[in-house]
Amino acid sequence: MTSQPTLRTPESGPGEPGGSANGPHGSGLQAGLKNRHLSMIAIGGVIGAGLFVGSSSGIATAGPGILLSYALVGTLVVLVMRMLGEMSAANPTSGSFSAHADRALGPWAGFTIGWLYWFFWVVVLAVEATAGAAILEGWIPAVPQWGWALIVMVVLTATNLVSVGSYGEFEFWFAGIKVVAIGAFIVIGGLAVFGMLPGADTDQAGLANLTDHGGFLPHGAGAILTGILLVVFSFMGSEIATLAAGESENPQRAVTKATNSIIWRIGVFYLGSIFVVVCLLPWDSKSIAEDGSYVAALDSLGIAHAGQIMNFIVLTSVLSCLNSGLYTASRMAFSLGRRGDAPKAFARTTARGVPRTAIISSVVFGFVAVFFNYKFPDSVFLFLVNSSGAVALFVWLVICFSQLRMRKIIQAEAPEKLVVRMWLYPYLTWASAALIVFVLGYMLTDTEHDGRTTMLLSLMVAAIVLAIALVKQRLAGRATRDRDEIPAG
Repeated sequence: MTSQPTLRTPESGPGEPGGSANGPHGSGLQAGLKNRHLSMIAIGGVIGAGLFVGSSSGIATAGPGILLSYALVGTLVVLVMRMLGEMSAANPTSGSFSAHADRALGPWAGFTIGWLYWFFWVVVLAVEATAGAAILEGWIPAVPQWGWALIVMVVLTATNLVSVGSYGEFEFWFAGIKVVAIGAFIVIGGLAVFGMLPGADTDQAGLANLTDHGGFLPHGAGAILTGILLVVFSFMGSEIATLAAGESENPQRAVTKATNSIIWRIGVFYLGSIFVVVCLLPWDSKSIAEDGSYVAALDSLGIAHAGQIMNFIVLTSVLSCLNSGLYTASRMAFSLGRRGDAPKAFARTTARGVPRTAIISSVVFGFVAVFFNYKFPDSVFLFLVNSSGAVALFVWLVICFSQLRMRKIIQAEAPEKLVVRMWLYPYLTWASAALIVFVLGYMLTDTEHDGRTTMLLSLMVAAIVLAIALVKQRLAGRATRDRDEIPAG
């Protein structure tokens, strides 16, 4: 039967560094991530390429009211991360929420959500590789788009195969560029909004853009809910820090720091930057729809080469997402292998603590998805994207229910490990779960933005994985009973 993770004993506490072949805490991984790596992974994890390329559709749908959509989803992510932080600080593990669900809800839950999460990220690999290749082909057309997709996948696969430290170093710089870029955008744009940016064309800029052109909610309050559907998936990635913490020298400290900083990270990078965009330009400006929200905002200030500057930033975000996606998928596969929910080979590590088989298997499926994107973009690949689209919400819902159970387990076994606590437990946990269920239900009514299609296909795939998990658990239980019934001697 699937082995269930237990809370760490003082002798193998989360503060002990790893370094042996067995890795930190006997996980098979090694403590190769430094504090600066974890800090930047935590910050960069909430800044996905979706923020740069997907916000324009949200603004067109909800107008300035998209700020409320981002605020609601951001609040939900803060609460979910607080729950995850509580569990992960008490028991840091590469399986994160999947391992917690395994113990709190049962092996079927850990199996199901772990494989769905892995599936989500291998599909993301294909999406991001294609997006990055399109930008690179525009710069160097001599190399075909599929060639660029192959190159970036191979390079980042090699990076992950060397050591976890090399992944951390690449992500440190990728995330650093994103953070500096969006920080500069907020500062420059903010100065322009208040007429304090010398030499810039700020005729269109101002706080009046929040209420002019049809008001703050030009399409009514219902557009806020539609906006939520459009922006919710751009927040996926904030949980990566809890997976990576298991390979740091002080996992408990890393998880606590990442959890406590999530509020300002979302407030600054999401709400801050979108606020600047909708103040620099009228929400119904044609340039937002044609060029993208951030490019249009920079163009409105007369900044030269705004499109190429933003392409560079988006490319950095794409490479960061690819790098972290491959890392995340491989670590989830590693955790599933250790718990008997995936081939045992996934749980084997090299002398450097790298789960080579898990990485290669994940990238192979990523390559297959890239092939489908070029060969069958409107059929097979579209199915893959839609069928993984609601996984983020499934993950957050499982985290809610896991935390409700794990709080009681931790309090009973090791209350001193509750260094991070969910606020107003259990009321905020139940409220978060209710909001997620509401959003899932609302998706079924959304036919304009393919929400219903995404929801139905995601539920179908989830049901298939869940059925496999239940059959596996039943067979494991039967095998255990058969062994117990064999007479001794």
